[in-house]
Amino acid sequence: MLDYCREIDMEYTVILHQAEEGGYWAEVPALPGCYSQGETVEQTMRNVKEAIESHLEALREDKEEIPAEEGLVIGRVKIAVG
Repeated sequence: MLDYCREIDMEYTVILHQAEEGGYWAEVPALPGCYSQGETVEQTMRNVKEAIESHLEALREDKEEIPAEEGLVIGRVKIAVG
């Protein structure tokens, strides 16, 4: 568990998706329930950063463990179609 009395830097993987209605939405796999959206990639990244900060603050207030990102692997697979 992290020490709530000192500040440390943490990084989280953010996955952006194009929204059907336009713009983007983002999810943070290490923080279940942490999502955001925006009209551009840049706006979505700003918004999801705020969402992460709010999510972590709520965890701190509830004296819950701040999850560190571990074991996340994102890959791409190329296949032939046709």
